[in-house]
Amino acid sequence: MPGRLPPRLVGVFLALSLMAADSHPQSVLLADGISSKAFEGALAPFPSAERLSYDIEWRLIYAGSAHLSLAPKPSDPRKWDSQLHIESGGLVSKLYTLEDTYNVGMDGGFCTTATQLDAVEGKRHRETKVTFDHSRGKAGSIERDLNKNALIKSSEVEIPTCAIDVVAGLYKLRMDKLEPGQNLQVPMSDGKKTAYVRVEAQGREQLKIKAGTFDTIRYEVFLFNGSLYSRKGDMFVWLTDDAHRLPVEIRARMSFPIGTITFELTKDEHP
Repeated sequence: MPGRLPPRLVGVFLALSLMAADSHPQSVLLADGISSKAFEGALAPFPSAERLSYDIEWRLIYAGSAHLSLAPKPSDPRKWDSQLHIESGGLVSKLYTLEDTYNVGMDGGFCTTATQLDAVEGKRHRETKVTFDHSRGKAGSIERDLNKNALIKSSEVEIPTCAIDVVAGLYKLRMDKLEPGQNLQVPMSDGKKTAYVRVEAQGREQLKIKAGTFDTIRYEVFLFNGSLYSRKGDMFVWLTDDAHRLPVEIRARMSFPIGTITFELTKDEHP
């Protein structure tokens, strides 16, 4: 894919089938023309274990799929694990093959404790691990070339209390329940840079996508333009206006040559 977006940002867009209450998880498959009202009462309030599936659109064509899961950590149910898996598809996969798996560990308040990115992009295969040591106020990043079994670079930056990565940022946004007109500054880090990222709740919208019609609140997240990432762009997130705060669409509107990338919810599973 020409002008590729950094994989961790593709992931934001938003990244749990563990700890199921029984052996038959409830699956809600969104169907064309169904209103979000039909799902009210069927979903547990956030946070709860879930697996969300998205179609990815790039420049108005199908570009691949993404699966974002959340589950209590098996070793400590008070904490959380998340995984975001992204695969290119359709015509895009013929131009640029991408398969990224991004794992995130978080404490009970969704402060990030560790991340691991396994990125297969074209002929490259790289792994990036970031450890968030809040007791020391440091986040350390190590990036390796797995094809050559070689260290590419390592770095360490200072972080404030409860620093988060972009995937944990999505969960924090769902927890914070900002009303239109409200905003906040979120401490975010990728292990290479730390910044306070502004989030604005901009208004209520009835969002129509292929899955149906949803009552949502639109948020703008100021990740780009020199905040956490230098590339110019705008990022918007639409969350359902209910207790579950489901992210039904995430859109990054980037400068040339990337253009617009959209993640659109297609399936919602709750173990």
